[in-house]
Amino acid sequence: MIKLIGILIIIVGFILKIDTIAVVILAGLITGLVAGIPFNDIITTLGSAFVTNRYMSIFIISLPVIGLLERYGLKERAAYLIGKIKAATVGRITSLYLIIRTLCAMFGLRIGGHVQFIRPLILPMAQGAANNRYGEVDEKDEQTIKGLEGAVENYGNFFGQNVFIAAGGVLLIVGVMQEQGYTVEAIDIAKASIPIALIIMIVGTLQFLYFDKKFDKKYKTVKVQEDINVKE
Repeated sequence: MIKLIGILIIIVGFILKIDTIAVVILAGLITGLVAGIPFNDIITTLGSAFVTNRYMSIFIISLPVIGLLERYGLKERAAYLIGKIKAATVGRITSLYLIIRTLCAMFGLRIGGHVQFIRPLILPMAQGAANNRYGEVDEKDEQTIKGLEGAVENYGNFFGQNVFIAAGGVLLIVGVMQEQGYTVEAIDIAKASIPIALIIMIVGTLQFLYFDKKFDKKYKTVKVQEDINVKE
């Protein structure tokens, strides 16, 4: 029971509002010593955990940067610039991002993310294209556009990443299959994932372009009705 003292240290530390990192490290050290683990092994374990999760700190650092960019008009500027391109539509922008995102995931390149890329850049571009093409869109369609931009990140990342042989998902699949007695290598999973990645680019593009047709039909009808009312 004494080996769980680390949990108590963390609770007390948080209640007293002591430095979080110091509390966690102290809890780890004391727990290790109480458990009879050599001091050098404790330090090695803490160091390994830090190195393994070091990319999390990069994600955290990116949040205030994105906040500053949004505050100084990144979203508005993206919407303004895309609004100048008459050929731009919600479906075309989203489809283009789907292809780019999937290809990058296939090569292990991390360019996206809902917080880092979709919210401050891709979503405003889609909204700008919609406003440029249709004028004001109603609340339901605003939510639809948000849903499409959230979906495109999931499509590209989820279905593209397994083509990269060093992706965590690929290694997990290999491990599970081997535990079940199947002989499989990471390259086999990657090859099998290529058709799926290509299919999602095609299916996703068709879905996004379908919404272009749907929006065109809806707002064209609305504009015709408005013109009739004006003439009357």
